Amino acid sequence: MVTEVVLCNRSVWRDMAVQSWIDILKSSKKTALIHDGKRKIHYLFTDGKEMAEEYDLKTDELIVRKWRHKSTLGAQGQWKVEVGEPLVNPVTSLDSDVIKENCSNPVFMRKDTKSSFQWRIRNLPYPKDVFCVFVEPSERCIIIKTSNKKYYKKFSIPDLDRSQLPFECSALSFTHANNTLIVSYKKPKEILTLEQEQLKELKKLKGTGEGDVDCKTQ
Repeated sequence: MVTEVVLCNRSVWRDMAVQSWIDILKSSKKTALIHDGKRKIHYLFTDGKEMAEEYDLKTDELIVRKWRHKSTLGAQGQWKVEVGEPLVNPVTSLDSDVIKENCSNPVFMRKDTKSSFQWRIRNLPYPKDVFCVFVEPSERCIIIKTSNKKYYKKFSIPDLDRSQLPFECSALSFTHANNTLIVSYKKPKEILTLEQEQLKELKKLKGTGEGDVDCKTQ
């Protein structure tokens, strides 16, 4: 009986956490822009944080999600990518002496599917049996490491943290092909429901179709 009560309380607590994030999304100021086959949404939250998302108009798949925070002095920070291709720093000069990242270095990016969170790490030319990929529930993260000690990566799933959902070892899987490691984590039902509700609300927004401009909250 005690176990049942504890499980019930955990379930209620999870539902409240997920609903809290839904309420934060709904209370944010949003601007929509339709351009180049994408639905672009800019969010401004009450604490001053900004989030920008891009969805494919045909498939409704999330292509990009990035965040921007203000500094303690109020200065506008740089965009940080959560989903999508990592931002590339512009090269100021071909003759620049600035040290550039080696193009053969591993490139880590997140590219979700409808049913899974998914990460791709390019430039990892090792056989699959070299990789060890596992969930570390106590640290709320996924860890990737290789037996040849050539690669190590620890990363969180912000979506689970925002909704305060637990990490499940059984949700994790990975594969390797064409020098790319693909790590997938099956989305829990709470996230699937949240995403469906969010997309339904975003489609109600009246989006402009004026060129690819930086969205500003009105």
